[in-house]
Amino acid sequence: MTLARPDLDPELSALLAEMPLMSELGPEVLAQMRQLPTTPVEPLLEGRAADRREVTVPAPDGTPIPLSIFSPAGRAAAAPCVFWIHGGGMVMGDRFSNIDIPLEWLDLLGAVVVSVDYRLAPEVTGTTLAEDCYQGLLWTVEHAAELGIDPARVVVAGASAGGGLAAGVTLMARDRGTPAIAAQVLICPMLDHRNVTTSSRQYSGGPGVWTREMNEFGWRSVIGDPGAEDVSAYVSPALADDLSGLPTTYIDAGTAEVFRDEDVDYATRIWAAGGQAELHVWAGGFHAFDALYPEARISAAARRTRGDWLTRILGPASHV
Repeated sequence: MTLARPDLDPELSALLAEMPLMSELGPEVLAQMRQLPTTPVEPLLEGRAADRREVTVPAPDGTPIPLSIFSPAGRAAAAPCVFWIHGGGMVMGDRFSNIDIPLEWLDLLGAVVVSVDYRLAPEVTGTTLAEDCYQGLLWTVEHAAELGIDPARVVVAGASAGGGLAAGVTLMARDRGTPAIAAQVLICPMLDHRNVTTSSRQYSGGPGVWTREMNEFGWRSVIGDPGAEDVSAYVSPALADDLSGLPTTYIDAGTAEVFRDEDVDYATRIWAAGGQAELHVWAGGFHAFDALYPEARISAAARRTRGDWLTRILGPASHV
């Protein structure tokens, strides 16, 4: 039986009608999608007072992990930092995917943006993806003085799979005692490999931006057997028994997407553990709506609300 679904925002619905949607995601489709041109970052930097630097840091096994560093020109000596983790179902994307989102925070907050190119599944599996991100974060904090970063104002942020990895990295940092993270921003995060929620069942079957079936493929690529009992909470953060001791958290999602219920549950469990989380569930929003259609009114509201929250946490941009 097909479950009823919340209506889409009318403006988003009209925009989505013009978008070619996938009905499946498997090895062949993934191979084709990986051959598509990557997101060019240069147009986003044109006219923006920002400096760019490329570095690589070693993963625990010695594999070089690329980082792109974007710094506001003329920034204050101790700027906030946004460590950005891209989306793509853990199987696609790169460090420039949806980089326009954190670059807005570079403008708004005077933040240094560091984006990590973690390795993708199925070529790597398990905690490797999160470990790559964690090593990039460690390097960033260790080089805070060189990068002009205030180590007390480091935010870990990501969208979709990147949001799930951001949550996993934040759990790693808490459990390992380093580095200090001031806040985490989880945008429509991919948090739970079990696919047991109502929203997961609602968005099953047919084409879509990200469906239950696509989600199952992404998770199988990372963990293999979805029924495995040894899945780490650093991979699937919803499995974490204890959500206490986390930094202040921002979570948002749409009402019309697979991840809605697991995201709401994660915020609820942070509150239950005595933590602080701000949760926004945007009526009529589908998965990644504000990344795909930033010009829509609901998208502008979602981005503005995120920026307002970060400004409260980190303070507005300052320059010297």
